[in-house]
Amino acid sequence: MKNQSVRAILSSGALLLLASGCVSMAPDSRAPEIAAGVPQQYDKVVASGAYEPAQWWTSFQDPILDALLDEALAKNLDLAEAAARLRAAEAQARVSRSGLFPQVNAELGSSYSDTPTAGTGFGGGAGGSRFQVESYTSGLGFSYEVDLWGRLRNDARSGRADAIAAAADLQAARLAVMAETITTYFDIVDARDQIALTTRIIDVLGDRVEQTENRYRRGLASSFELYQVRQDFRNIQAGLPQRERQLAATEGQLAVLIGRYSDNMEEFLGQKLAPQLVFTPIPSGLPIDLLAQRPDIYAEGQRLESARFNLGARKAERFPSISLSAGTGTQAGNPSGLFDIFDKWILNLGANLTAPLFQGGRIRANIEAADAQYAQQAAVYARTVLTAYQEVGAAIEGYEEERQRYRFLFSQLEEADAAAQLQSRRFATGVGSYIDYLDALRAQYQVQSSLSSAARDVALARLAVHRALGGSWDAKPAAAPVADDDTAVPASEIEGDK
Repeated sequence: MKNQSVRAILSSGALLLLASGCVSMAPDSRAPEIAAGVPQQYDKVVASGAYEPAQWWTSFQDPILDALLDEALAKNLDLAEAAARLRAAEAQARVSRSGLFPQVNAELGSSYSDTPTAGTGFGGGAGGSRFQVESYTSGLGFSYEVDLWGRLRNDARSGRADAIAAAADLQAARLAVMAETITTYFDIVDARDQIALTTRIIDVLGDRVEQTENRYRRGLASSFELYQVRQDFRNIQAGLPQRERQLAATEGQLAVLIGRYSDNMEEFLGQKLAPQLVFTPIPSGLPIDLLAQRPDIYAEGQRLESARFNLGARKAERFPSISLSAGTGTQAGNPSGLFDIFDKWILNLGANLTAPLFQGGRIRANIEAADAQYAQQAAVYARTVLTAYQEVGAAIEGYEEERQRYRFLFSQLEEADAAAQLQSRRFATGVGSYIDYLDALRAQYQVQSSLSSAARDVALARLAVHRALGGSWDAKPAAAPVADDDTAVPASEIEGDK
């Protein structure tokens, strides 16, 4: 009879195990309507090209920038924080998954009792005789919940999706740190150029003030002209300390990004910085699949899946749960008897059915909360896709506009160079005045200053496209002279006299 009961329990358990895994209360996976209807490609520019994943930052062809990025990826503290969050999410996913497996516990215990043989008084029974019993037990306990309705599986899937989302968050943090490092680096390059050009303009204006004072003493210049030239000179002088302070602050910001103190940056900033300015146009008809590179979209998609599985798990709580248990071991009156497994073994088998009858609305409220979270995450995912599409379009258009602006300024610089050379020749031959030459030279420096800022803006606009796409679109950017559309020139070439 006992063996028949054991077989019945085991047979029932096997059938329940086979039945588990066949039911899931999670809703069907589908993208929100706005995300499902995203256009299939970008048609913002006219150019040809093919998408090839690459380390896009190497297109700037600057070993110092490459070294800074390597340092940032290795030592940035924001990335260390994101990596720790990923570890926690992966551990939590393993916790959620553990419910799918049987739980096995080892037991080892002992007990001692001392009770009177009869009577209820404090003195015990007749003659004060007592029972003294020692008991020792050892065994293994097994427990398993049959996942008929998919609650445990959905909880495990939800935890896994959260862990994948955390991994995507880490990639998003890496992309953000790289973009901020590149931005800060080009800000430093431009700030150094601006300081050098401001110093040259101050020298020119100093000569201009001296010439105007001489002309004023000879009665050839008015006091108003002299005051105006002096005021212009002082204004430029006053701006130099501000530029130097801004440069120091930017260099300190870069130090924080790579996990260093600001006075320990000589290795990177103690030499001339000369990143390449790449003007390669963005290929037309970029496939919308490039958005899959964006880690924020992937993360929100995984969180949408996590919310979907969580809703399925909460729905499954409405139904009965079935658990199986088993225990085996030995029991003896002394420690040595625990090893007599043939005569003193024990076995316990059990199956429990638990059905919720009244929970005070807890289960229904949990389902409503999970459903609301699922709807909320669907809106977040749709907004992320919509925003990403808009950002890519805006970044591509912004890059094209910055390229055009740089070309206009470069043409202006050619004219300023020609004007400065003309005034230099006129002064050398005695036809023109030295003041006219100084004015032309100042105009040349001012155009160079604008061109330096434009070069930074082109680099940052290209960076914005890479960041919006979550990566690269072309493994081999082309390099050509400045005057062409496809261009790569050192930023240092815009410095100095032209």
